[in-house]
Amino acid sequence: MSQTRLPHDAKAGPTKPEVRAVLRAKLALGPDDHFVEVGSCTGAVTVEAARDAGRVTALERDRDRVETTERNLAANDLGDDVDVRHAEAPDGLPTDADALFLGGSRNYEAALDHAVETGVETVVMNVSRLEVAGDATRAFRERDLLDEVVQFQVSHGYELAGATSFDSENPVYMLVGSATESPAEAER
Repeated sequence: MSQTRLPHDAKAGPTKPEVRAVLRAKLALGPDDHFVEVGSCTGAVTVEAARDAGRVTALERDRDRVETTERNLAANDLGDDVDVRHAEAPDGLPTDADALFLGGSRNYEAALDHAVETGVETVVMNVSRLEVAGDATRAFRERDLLDEVVQFQVSHGYELAGATSFDSENPVYMLVGSATESPAEAER
């Protein structure tokens, strides 16, 4: 598996490598899937999704971060493989997404409404602020999207006085759901 290179920084949020590994497992993207990211920032998630999905669309509202996403995609030899859009969700969201990742909390309710309207199979949102996690969980539930909430903490070891101590990252709350019925739900 290729290592994701991010030589261009945009003050990345909670989507660190360990978080991206869990995210990739939850998304379970395949070559026929259309993955959409809202809030691409550095493009870290977009880069990894482009290795798994058949089509990838990335939205970013900040022009500088659009350029950062594009530069990091190019650094990973994926510059031509992703449709990067300078837009603020729900504007710019395609209607044929199979998986939607919300990397930011701005306008997430409108993006969730779009996911419901268009029947997105997998919806994932990462949140690092407790209050937003509570509000987002309610928003997922109100739209009958929520399958699970996962909270995890990543810590990295470092040497301290000849022993190992740990520096912890912010906890991340990952909301996972679907805007489509499972076969078992459809039979009820």
